[in-house]
Amino acid sequence: MFSGMHKVTETNTNTPISRHRRLPSLSALRAFEAAARHSSFRMAADELNVTHSAISHQVKALEDHLSVPLFSRGGRAVHLTEEGRILFPILREAFDNIIAGTEMLRRQHSSGPLTIQVYVTLAVKWLLPRLHAFSKEHPDVQIALATSYTDWDFARGEVDAAILFVETKHADLDYTSLGKAKLFPVCAPSLLESGPPLKRPEDLRHHRLLEVYPAKNDWPDWLNAAGISDLSPSPKGSRFDSYLLALEEAAAGEGVSLATQAFVADDLDRGRLVKPFEFSVESRAPWYFVCPKERRNEPRILKFKDWLQACLKTSAEGAGLD
Repeated sequence: MFSGMHKVTETNTNTPISRHRRLPSLSALRAFEAAARHSSFRMAADELNVTHSAISHQVKALEDHLSVPLFSRGGRAVHLTEEGRILFPILREAFDNIIAGTEMLRRQHSSGPLTIQVYVTLAVKWLLPRLHAFSKEHPDVQIALATSYTDWDFARGEVDAAILFVETKHADLDYTSLGKAKLFPVCAPSLLESGPPLKRPEDLRHHRLLEVYPAKNDWPDWLNAAGISDLSPSPKGSRFDSYLLALEEAAAGEGVSLATQAFVADDLDRGRLVKPFEFSVESRAPWYFVCPKERRNEPRILKFKDWLQACLKTSAEGAGLD
């Protein structure tokens, strides 16, 4: 029995040592991956902060280790051989996974806040009143809101995730559907009481239409669907950079704005705004929760996304994002 146990122990210890001995130098792998990505030893040297000669030696060492040429060299240009083209995407994905994994661990234990980018109107009208529930459920995650009325670039590293309208998707981002937004007109009750009649969509001809210019398709889409293709928003003094401003103008009795349920649910409940008619159209861009694809499994982002989805699922009718 003792002899048999000795054989098992010997086999288990030999396997990882053997695999370790077959692994090429990490420095050589990094040098090759950088040179292949740039198609240049010089640019790889600049990236890794070493000399051109060091890159050349590291690549040569890797070629000797594999017993195959990885680059064909001619003048200043270098080109991948067939073997190099096989190895390059494997290493590129491996290094990308290492970077993503270490960044995920770093952020998971970071004391900094999770920054969520949202439109200012969504932040004020819908998200802020609900954030206390998230903080109560996840006291370990601090949330910071960054507001904007346009799209943004995750590559700058200032934003962790976002809630936004999406019309065109990008391959490097992960999208979770939050529902389709429906657009409908709203105005102040006083406009119905003292202004020109507003009983049918055609009556909008006699009213000032308030336009949110980053959402330039909203009114044309709604008017076309309502059969009023020859009408457009007022050309002067009625354009705003956010729904928040347009809705404030509407609440003051200065015109008619389009809105989605998330933006006006509270104002409709309080009677501050009213819907002159029920006709609505779906926005071209549905709501999505968005984050960089390599960060979609990061614990803090998953906590917020799961909470957001649960919040929408349990919302009373008319209290979601649709």
